Amino acid sequence: MKVKSYIIFSYLCVTHFAFSQKEVNASPQLDLFKIALINQTDSYITFPTDIGNIEPLLFEANVNPSFVIRERKDSKLIAVLTPQITIRMYNENSYPVRTPSYIPQISLYYLANKKEALNYLVLFSKIAHHSNGQDGDFYNDDNTINLQSGNFATNFFELGVLKTSYSKTLKAIKTIKSSIEIHPKSWINQEMKGKYSGVRWHNSFTSFKLPLNTENNTRANFSLKAQTTLMLDNYNDLDVLDLERVNASLTFYYHPKFLEDIGLFIQFYHGMDYYNIYFERQLSIIRFGIMTEILRF
Repeated sequence: MKVKSYIIFSYLCVTHFAFSQKEVNASPQLDLFKIALINQTDSYITFPTDIGNIEPLLFEANVNPSFVIRERKDSKLIAVLTPQITIRMYNENSYPVRTPSYIPQISLYYLANKKEALNYLVLFSKIAHHSNGQDGDFYNDDNTINLQSGNFATNFFELGVLKTSYSKTLKAIKTIKSSIEIHPKSWINQEMKGKYSGVRWHNSFTSFKLPLNTENNTRANFSLKAQTTLMLDNYNDLDVLDLERVNASLTFYYHPKFLEDIGLFIQFYHGMDYYNIYFERQLSIIRFGIMTEILRF
């Protein structure tokens, strides 16, 4: 009788442990490196179907690989190096690529607080360079900006905070970001001073909708990113409440099961043209494209 009781007790313990372990493994996992990836700019390529006030493009591509530096996987402090490059290929004769954006940067992320496995508070900083690789005069003879070969260059740093949380009801991982980006006057090209905003307030919200049956190493089915940027300094003699001070974007992502390494997105963007020396132009566009699929929970 004692032997049978021992066998039953052992079976119940093993079964409970197995199911408990399965429950832990099945829950979505998040760490400091994945939070850093969420904050990094997506690597993507657009389709030639942009809608709005932009020249016909064959594509716009953003190449932004992330190289992480950390002592171990559970480190509270990590660095991320990204040699970001953005290019536009125009749907014109010979399909030119004009003045690519080069934005090499290094970011630091520090885990300030971790209440639960999916509830993080992270502080981050970034220092970056943004240029177009050209050395021509900034202005044309008619005093317009030389978009073909004009020299565009600035350096900046960014300080901010990231907060993550998880909704069990919606099965969604959420992140909120707020940061200040500063371009010191001595770090900006002389011709750009007074025309290019040097103090910017960024805010963003990201949500990843996970499958109902969450398994280990899973991807989100859908995700959403809303971003705003407010230019805070005095430039171009703009009024304090001028709408040209606001950049806003809303991006929907779909991560189909039949595409292992890429996802699809549609983006609505309104605001300053972010393509280096084209910054004086205001864009209102809708675009479609594909993005790299590297983030798993």
